[in-house]
Amino acid sequence: MRQRDDMTFPFEEYQRRLDALRARIEQRRLDAVVISDPENIMYLTDYQTTGYSFFQALVVPLDQEPFMITRALEESNVIARTWVERTRPYPDTGDAIQMLVDALKEFGLANKRIGYERNSYFFPAYHQDCIHTAMTGGKLLDCFGIVEQGRIRKSAVEIELMRKAAVATEAGMRAGIEACAAGVTENEIGAAISAGMFRAGGEPPAVMPYVTSGPRSMIGHATWEGRTVQPGEHIFLEVGGCFRRYHTAMMRTVILGELSDSMYMAQEKMKYALESLHDYVQPGMTVSDVDNLVRNIISDNSIGARLITRSGYSIGIAFPPSWDEGYIVSLKQGESAVLEEGMTFHIIPWMWGVDGDKTCGISDTIRITDEGCESFFSLDRDFTVKPDQVGSSPVAAVPSRPGKASEKTRAGKQGGQPAAAKQPQELDQQVK
Repeated sequence: MRQRDDMTFPFEEYQRRLDALRARIEQRRLDAVVISDPENIMYLTDYQTTGYSFFQALVVPLDQEPFMITRALEESNVIARTWVERTRPYPDTGDAIQMLVDALKEFGLANKRIGYERNSYFFPAYHQDCIHTAMTGGKLLDCFGIVEQGRIRKSAVEIELMRKAAVATEAGMRAGIEACAAGVTENEIGAAISAGMFRAGGEPPAVMPYVTSGPRSMIGHATWEGRTVQPGEHIFLEVGGCFRRYHTAMMRTVILGELSDSMYMAQEKMKYALESLHDYVQPGMTVSDVDNLVRNIISDNSIGARLITRSGYSIGIAFPPSWDEGYIVSLKQGESAVLEEGMTFHIIPWMWGVDGDKTCGISDTIRITDEGCESFFSLDRDFTVKPDQVGSSPVAAVPSRPGKASEKTRAGKQGGQPAAAKQPQELDQQVK
């Protein structure tokens, strides 16, 4: 290992991660592992590139120096970013898997027990077939998840990095909320969010922001497509800020014109779910327990909405196509994984199908602490209600026009802070 002081984390952090991985390699009675997942490679070495669609791998032997297989162009990232000293690059006219097999032979591993990430996005079946055909003297065993066992609990230095990502997330969301107005296109809102994130120090996220307005909010994972926001509509926003590939994410909702009774109730339900989570979640609970807590609150409504997905997922290091670590652990029914200090989650008690044709959301990114959990954010959770006016430039949020729902919104705030969330039965009674 080449000791250096210009990586994302202190050198000792990478040494700790590598030592912990080797302990798991030994526990599984392997001689080496071939790591091809880009998030896992970065976690162990600080290596990153947008060129991860070309085969790349970090080989970690149990008792000798690790080495990397990369496309020749990407070797510069190994040299510039990482502690790795041994590389075996292949040219664009070369065979990546043959280079891996040759390197395993070179370092005396061809007849050993080799673990590989069978479920990695970037180690496709064709490449796996090739290495199985070529590695006749050794034994290839699936070790998917061996690095993720270390990634699931974030260290103190990782938490500090996620706080920087959270600054970008909040800046982008504030800019997006400010940009929402009738007559503005979804593209303009997306541009405002992106500029806000990047000006706050954020870096390119694994997924660009989600911006949908009116009926388009019912389309899963849709984002801006040039639509012009109409008077009286709502805008659903989901932003994932990034710093050094670590992410935090949040959902918020903007209302143009009056806040209807059903949308007010949706707001209060989601706020109550998040506040209940902050009151009750602690280490030792299963992820199924957390999902049931959130799902039961959201499902108990009279406005036709439902929680159509899991209620949250692990979040941290990410490359496109997704900012979540849900393949490591997700908050969903029937899962027995136990919450531990240092885990981080994007909690999504969003409501799909309010009044049958609207989706809205309020979400939070949290970390599990020794006694409970805490948010990475400080942004107000209430829907932003703006006057129903047409304009091509961003306008500031102001109280909605006088009316039944707007009076509720004003009454629900004290000194600019959200009032305590109401119990579900109280919400039903209030909007009858």
